Amino acid sequence: MFETLTDKLQGAFKKFGSRGVVKEEDLDQALREVRMAMLEADVNFKVVREFTSRVKERALGAEVLQSLTPAQQVIDIVREELVEILGGEQPQLATSAQPPTVIMVVGLQGSGKTTSIAKLANLLRREGNRPLLVACDVYRPAAVDQLVTLANQLDMPIHEEGTKSKPRDIAKNALEQAKKTNATHLLIDTAGRLHVDEDMMNEVADLRKMLHPSEVLFVADAMAGQDAVTAAKEFHDRVETTGLILTKMDGDARGGAALSIRSVTGVPVKFIGMGEKTDALELFHPERLAGRILGMGDMLTLIEKAKATMGEEDTDRLGDKLKRGTFDLQDFVDQLRSVRSMGPLGQLVQMLPGFNKIKMQLDVDEMDDSFFNQAEAIVLSMTPWERRHPDKIDGKRRKRIARGSGTSPQQVNQLLKQFFEAKKLAKSIGSGKFPAMPGMR
Repeated sequence: MFETLTDKLQGAFKKFGSRGVVKEEDLDQALREVRMAMLEADVNFKVVREFTSRVKERALGAEVLQSLTPAQQVIDIVREELVEILGGEQPQLATSAQPPTVIMVVGLQGSGKTTSIAKLANLLRREGNRPLLVACDVYRPAAVDQLVTLANQLDMPIHEEGTKSKPRDIAKNALEQAKKTNATHLLIDTAGRLHVDEDMMNEVADLRKMLHPSEVLFVADAMAGQDAVTAAKEFHDRVETTGLILTKMDGDARGGAALSIRSVTGVPVKFIGMGEKTDALELFHPERLAGRILGMGDMLTLIEKAKATMGEEDTDRLGDKLKRGTFDLQDFVDQLRSVRSMGPLGQLVQMLPGFNKIKMQLDVDEMDDSFFNQAEAIVLSMTPWERRHPDKIDGKRRKRIARGSGTSPQQVNQLLKQFFEAKKLAKSIGSGKFPAMPGMR
């Protein structure tokens, strides 16, 4: 999502280079480019103005420009201010002293509200909780059916009464069921509309008054840009939302909603949706997203994903191989399926420091499912010795591997080239020598 913004921010600071002194006019020029980059990314103009003013004030006030590493310090200030815009510390999900903890999920149609409530239930269960889903969106066609289908896919308990009962009665009955079944969380899917209207707000406010929820989470579509920010503010003003779920953060939107919504609404983002699968919901970490935006990567999230998918022991073993630079094509084929289940490769690469450089070197944009299928076929057509010694594969062997995998020698060559580039980058990352952002040396 932030690829264009990242490129432009890096370009703005690249001009600093490794100079010992940065003049005020240099800072002004860089901040002008930062301002334009953020506005083009659809960040709220008031947020942009306050952001650049704070960065300049801190850079000048602390005599940063006369320090030994001015470029480094300016970028550190930018990162800290980005974290502040995004909400500062990681927000926590509130819980009730007396179970069940009631969480109302609200939002407009098309924002991913119903899918998000299933994802949240799945996340809570992985943490050892016992959530109960409640279908109170009785107006949107097939909304109840959609939530029932998702609950069945997850083998998750759900309370639904079709579309004839009133949401207030459904919620009341669901609360009684939650107490009887010792559910830890009650997740209410409320009615949505195509736009904010009085009937929807009155119904949500009525449910809020009756249920006394610990959380009222507004689901915002990051692809909607400033429209999502406006809707989030209207909901907060009317029903006092306590947190936000940003969906479609894996899309190609410009990212302005993510950078504006906390400042404009005053409500923290608590979760972000990174795909359509029911496990594609992440806790929101402001400092990690700031790192992604600046091209510094997000290794903590990447490690967490790897451990959740591959297991801690396998992850540690692979990490040792990365550090030593000894992983081979046998390791590659062993990990291929695990990497695919972690999510789209483009998302994973964005978590690595210097990801734009890595994307160019490895042609990540070309690595879709067909690439993985082809790569797996090529590697499985090799002998065990060849997988352990890919540098020994000569022209004759490449022709045989191509015949066995239904590919061409050129495609075998391309895979080997990408493997050697990946091995070189992996060794650098494993040793902590990340591809640096301009000005970070």
